[in-house]
Parts: sequence; structure tokens; C-alpha cells
Amino acid sequence: MTIAMLSLVGILIALYLTLYKLGVIGGLTCTVGSCETVNTSRWATFLGLPVAAWGVGAYVALFALSLAGTADRYAGSQTISVLLVAIAAWSVLFSAWLTYLELFVIRAICIWCVASAVLLVAILVVSVVDWRGSRGRGLRGSRAPVDVPPRVR
Repeated sequence: MTIAMLSLVGILIALYLTLYKLGVIGGLTCTVGSCETVNTSRWATFLGLPVAAWGVGAYVALFALSLAGTADRYAGSQTISVLLVAIAAWSVLFSAWLTYLELFVIRAICIWCVASAVLLVAILVVSVVDWRGSRGRGLRGSRAPVDVPPRVR
């Protein structure tokens, strides 16, 4: 549920930046940094889509996987844990590249982009902890301790 909550916040941030980039909303509210400079730069588009739209997609995938992982059917699924780690790790690497561009190429920082990067790092940490736990649970064959009834999970 922690990953779901963090992903939901990420969806809102990325959606806000996407709507700005697409011209649906006027200006960006940016208390620190230069969000408009970053989001109007040539680096704000990747493979024909706004970078923030890619963020929406990544956060939606993380959100959906994290919710699926809470279902009893997938409670012990290592596949979901591995997918969460893979998407989060790729997203952190992509975000690190974008942060490099902000600092050294664009020479402007977007506080919303920084917030997204922090969220992605937090999601990666939580997903790695979950994945490591799922490996141990997979050996025992159960996600919950033996003495806890399945309905309590």
C-alpha cells in the first residue's frame, strides 16, 4: 500500500506537468526553481511524448501492480515484486538522466521534477524491501506468518 500511495502522488504530479506541456493548463505553480524553463525545453519531450506523460505511465503501472500485489491471489507473487523493482529502477535511472539535464544542460531546476525523483527513489527502496521479503516468503510458501489466519492479512 505504501507503493500505491506514493505512486498516486506521482500520478498527480506527472499529470499536472503533462497537462501544462500539452497546453491544457496555463502556468505552472513553482515556488522554487524554474519549472517553465525545464518543461518548455527541448528535453521535455521524449520519443514524441512529453516526458511527464511517460511519468504518468510509469506511475500508473506502479500503482496497478502495487494494488494487484495486495490481492490474496497475488499475495506471494515474486513476479509482481520483480516488476515493481524493475519499473522503479528504470524510472529512477531515467529521472537521474533528466536531473543531469536540468543541472548541466538546461541549467534550471523544476521542483515538481525533483519531487517526482524523490518519490521514485522512495518507491524503489520500498519495492526492493518488498522483493527481498517476497523471496523469503516464497521459500516458506506463504506471505503471512504461520500463526496468522489468512483473512487477517
